[in-house]
Amino acid sequence: MPGTTLEQFSYDNKIVKYFGVATIAWGLVGMLVGVIAATQLFLPEANLGNPYTTFGRIRPLHTNAVIFAFVGNAIFAGIYYSMPRLLKAPMWSKALSWVNFWGWQLIILLAAITLPLGITTSKEYAELEWPIDILIALVWVAFGANMIGTLIKRREKHMYVAIWFYLASFVTVAVLHIFNSLALPVSFLKSYSAYAGVQDALVQWWYGHNAVAFFLTTPFLGLMYYYLPKAANRPVYSYKLSIIHFWSLIFLYIWAGPHHLLYTALPEWAQVLGVVFSVMLIAPSWGGMVNGLLTLRGAWDKVRVDPVLKFMVVAVTAYGMSTFEGPMLSLKNVNAIAHYTDWIVAHVHIGGLGWNGFFTFAMLYWLWPRMWKTNLYSTKLATTHFWMGTIGIIFYALPMYVAALTQSLMWKEFSEAGRLAYPNFLETVIQIVPMYMLRAFGGLLYLSGAFLMVYNMVKTAQQGKFVAEEADEAPALKPSVSHEGEFWHRAWERKPVFFTIMATVAILIGGAVEIIPTLLVKSNVPTISSVQPYTPLELQGRDLYISHGCVGCHSQMIRPFRSETERYGEYSKAGEFVYDRPFLWGSKRTGPDLHRVGGKYPDSWHYYHMVDPESMSPGSLMPPYPWLSTNIMDHSDLPAKIRTMQKLGVPYPDGYDAQANADLMLQAEQIVANLKASGVEVLPESEIVALIAYLQRLGTDIKKTTASNP
Repeated sequence: MPGTTLEQFSYDNKIVKYFGVATIAWGLVGMLVGVIAATQLFLPEANLGNPYTTFGRIRPLHTNAVIFAFVGNAIFAGIYYSMPRLLKAPMWSKALSWVNFWGWQLIILLAAITLPLGITTSKEYAELEWPIDILIALVWVAFGANMIGTLIKRREKHMYVAIWFYLASFVTVAVLHIFNSLALPVSFLKSYSAYAGVQDALVQWWYGHNAVAFFLTTPFLGLMYYYLPKAANRPVYSYKLSIIHFWSLIFLYIWAGPHHLLYTALPEWAQVLGVVFSVMLIAPSWGGMVNGLLTLRGAWDKVRVDPVLKFMVVAVTAYGMSTFEGPMLSLKNVNAIAHYTDWIVAHVHIGGLGWNGFFTFAMLYWLWPRMWKTNLYSTKLATTHFWMGTIGIIFYALPMYVAALTQSLMWKEFSEAGRLAYPNFLETVIQIVPMYMLRAFGGLLYLSGAFLMVYNMVKTAQQGKFVAEEADEAPALKPSVSHEGEFWHRAWERKPVFFTIMATVAILIGGAVEIIPTLLVKSNVPTISSVQPYTPLELQGRDLYISHGCVGCHSQMIRPFRSETERYGEYSKAGEFVYDRPFLWGSKRTGPDLHRVGGKYPDSWHYYHMVDPESMSPGSLMPPYPWLSTNIMDHSDLPAKIRTMQKLGVPYPDGYDAQANADLMLQAEQIVANLKASGVEVLPESEIVALIAYLQRLGTDIKKTTASNP
């Protein structure tokens, strides 16, 4: 406008560059660990014969590296570039930007150190121990404060749709992380969950499902609403559709967590709520996909020649596929087939490799030439990367679907005599080995494409000149005044703090309705009088089981299906888990369920099975754990563990912490005597003794009585 004074300012590209480089570096590490883990499933030797590189330890390392290091850094890079430009203002605080960067890299480094050492809470996507959890909360708050500060100092009156998603992601991840991570510390690197059994399972999957929603989905939808129109040079297809998409998505998503726990000991009403809201989710999810793809109207000719748009189209399509499959998997009849199989692995990776991975690649290919003021070094290499990645996803996912159907059909098959057709779990494992090989090849292809991208990025940077501070100008924001007859959402967009509060209310409703009754109403978790707290040795063995990541391959939840009760024994009851902190129901059966394994085999069987699995289970793909028989377990922290459990309500007698070590040795000596009678000599302090004690306890309480006292 004539006479308007323009204010001069600049955008900080340096922080974007740093987050971009971190995205690429950690992405390569996370994908490489993933390929190693995939190889370990058909080649036990790839576990490398030490405690630190076994599948149980590196699987959470892979998931954390890909989700929080690769995708997390990509989110920050995308937001720190787009948000200032959308608001016509630099980020509020450069200091907070760098606290965000270096704090996040420190968190990733601490995860990379602690997880292979077995320092873990074992909660899916939340394995890090309490000091790191506190650091995550502090760094996340620094990121959020920087966003909100920028919003307050903005020069643009309205908040563009991408920023709605950024804000909702910030507040929801903060709420999820804090509530799920509540725990009582035993020591500097050990804690016990504030929740137990059924309650812990519900809170964990309220977090776990919504970590996927508000870390892997909503921030990327925000990025889609900025980068896809930019790359296509087209406006977003529909503003009103984006409003419906946003509010319905954040409200509905938060309810869907219980669909991870269908047919388990979770109360039926919570399972039903999870199913209903999961099915409803398909509408807003596909609304977002449609809005993204229709933004490309009139630009499809560019898709043939522009690798950035190629990646984006497949990314948005993968998002659509995943968000169709998710509601379908939450239907109880489909879940009965798919749960605990490789179908879930395929589903997660369509989203991870296709939606998150491909959109990150597209964004980086778009950003690099602009920050270095040059052209992409090689469109041909980027297109090659696209096809390698696409074929890699196909080689990854299709074999997993075949493996899943094979697993489910074989597990549930009965012979004409009415017995299980494949009673030995290993029969199924051996059948799907070729599928695991193809999956690893697909992962290797995807990783190879990412290495091509690194070369392309380096060459692009070398031929350009990096612009650390990008100058811009805009008029100052005028004081907000009432706009008669203004569309209600337009009014909300002028009020970022109010908007953030409304988004917070939307996400809190579902969580509160599901979690509060489960924590406060006792009838949701009927107790069983015969279920007693773990003995000191069993508690130590359980912690060792958790440390080795055994829950990554073995579930402890027998569902009420004939095929499962015939194979494993009596189905699992809610009251059996009241002392389980954390719960260990598992998400995948690479090996058989263990909930009724107690007393099924002699102590010597467990000893030989851990030291050399093939000696007890010919053809087994489980790695050997020979160090368990020689490693001496330090029990000095046992009194502190007992005291912590007492504070959490576990009914150990007063002063039992002073007696615990003596009781531990009595039970250990009994197991040592049993082993000696079978020709095996071990010390009572060895790790294998504690692990055997825990395994022999599993599921034995229910055999005494099934009377419940609601």
